[in-house]
Amino acid sequence: MLQAFGRSLAQLSDRTTLAILFKVILLTLLLFVLFGIAAYFGLLWLFAWLDWTEGGFAAAATAAIIAILTGYLLFRVVAIFVLNIFSDDIVDAVERQYYPDQAETAKPPGYALGVKMGLASVGRTLGYNILAAPLYMVLLVTGIGAPIAFFAVNAILLGRDLQDMVAARHIAEFQQIDRSWALSKLQRFLLGLITALLLAIPFVNFLAPLLGAAMATHLVHRKKEKESA
Repeated sequence: MLQAFGRSLAQLSDRTTLAILFKVILLTLLLFVLFGIAAYFGLLWLFAWLDWTEGGFAAAATAAIIAILTGYLLFRVVAIFVLNIFSDDIVDAVERQYYPDQAETAKPPGYALGVKMGLASVGRTLGYNILAAPLYMVLLVTGIGAPIAFFAVNAILLGRDLQDMVAARHIAEFQQIDRSWALSKLQRFLLGLITALLLAIPFVNFLAPLLGAAMATHLVHRKKEKESA
């Protein structure tokens, strides 16, 4: 795990990786900006319906607050959705540098499948966190229980998402992950936990999705190499 993390950090100095990182960050921020604009016009319509003719400034201020809060609360969801769109580019960059044989036989899943996987990831994340919300509320009284439960749930979800990004390039039809491409439950959890913790750190969270995808690539291929040795 440490070796995979170290190699993923080193990958950030690669020009191809930096270009992908720029696209991921730009699209993530753009989605939040678009959400803020949509909130602004929605509030303008609401204020007009309420016959509040001087609600322009209030709409702008409220939309800005909504966009910021949404960015803080849902950054992980949006970032992983965007990452799925560009996941093939990231995994390909890592494979070509460290696993050239696997890169040659890979079959890029394309952006359409990336969007499909991203939407599935969003659905799982929102669904499981909503289901776990009562547990989070109960554990609030412990002070630290709620954050631990939150990171545990999202570590499991993230580990699966990151593993699937790699496997999608190497299976004929992306329906169910072949066990030969699946990491152990412990590895998936640790991979997801590291990525979830990085996503919680301001500014570092922009690097977290790419680092997670790169780590997953190393872990999956090292597992395959050990099995074939």
